[in-house]
Amino acid sequence: MNRYLLPLSVLGTAVGGAVLLRDYVAGGVCPSKATIPGKTVIVTGANTGIGKQTALELARRGGNIILACRDMEKCEVAAKDIRGETLNHRVSARHLDLASLKSIREFAAKIIEEEEQVHILVNNAAVMRCPHWTTDDGFEMQFGVNHLGHFLLTNLLLDKLKASAPSRIINLSSLAHVAGHIDFDDLNWEKRKYDTKAAYCQSKLAVILFTRELSRQLQGTGVTVNALHPGVARTELGRHTGMHSSAFSSFTLGPIFWLLVKSPQLAAQPSTYLAVAEELEGVSGKYFDGLKEKPPAPEAEDEEVAQRLWAESARLVGLEMSGGSSVRGQPLPK
Repeated sequence: MNRYLLPLSVLGTAVGGAVLLRDYVAGGVCPSKATIPGKTVIVTGANTGIGKQTALELARRGGNIILACRDMEKCEVAAKDIRGETLNHRVSARHLDLASLKSIREFAAKIIEEEEQVHILVNNAAVMRCPHWTTDDGFEMQFGVNHLGHFLLTNLLLDKLKASAPSRIINLSSLAHVAGHIDFDDLNWEKRKYDTKAAYCQSKLAVILFTRELSRQLQGTGVTVNALHPGVARTELGRHTGMHSSAFSSFTLGPIFWLLVKSPQLAAQPSTYLAVAEELEGVSGKYFDGLKEKPPAPEAEDEEVAQRLWAESARLVGLEMSGGSSVRGQPLPK
């Protein structure tokens, strides 16, 4: 019997160490216990994955949660699940298709009309490494949904967010932004051979640049905006990557994925933290890797690129006004 004790002890230590390492790599849970009773929260792409878990976490903390999703059937099911699990009945489903400027405008108009205030906007929805698809308005799908859709939505809701201050905007980016580059000559991949990975990286870099410029414009308004990398999570987002398409890849990459890939619940902690943490009051224009603020890639901190991208994005989605200014009244860079 004793001869088994040492191997079992070693095995137990190894397993325990692996679990601790996995928890360390994946990051922790939101350290803030702050509640948000009565605060209105919008979470895009909230019918599954990180978005659903973020909505659930914020519903637990007392928020009035609006799930904004393209698939209304799944959205209604998610809202029902969250209401049942949290016993918070202020959880509703609304239709929002970020691949359609018309849908975005209709959603924003309804929010402005029906909601007295909006305190937290979580721009969570995303498309990752899909085929060369285009949005209803002809934009490359990943740039159109991940950046342009949320760019328009946020701008349309800015007056409501300002009137509800202090309020917060949380933009989900990705560590993949470090491999991104903004190609102003071909933002929508109309001239180059389509590279789905490069397109995804460009879209997530655009999210951080948008965050940076929006933060500059929002100074003194009581509205903050930050971007984050939630970590790699087991969600439907990676359905186009083919990562688990073969038994070989699943077998060889399984242990690595077990160590590095978060559950949706754990991946929702950074969004929750940025939404509620009292110590982040007034913090704006920053990039968080998990729960920690970190500097993004150098191009993500280029103010000239950020302002140029803002101007081009405003033009693409029809926010530009006469007289050389955007819908927010900010001068457009030359």
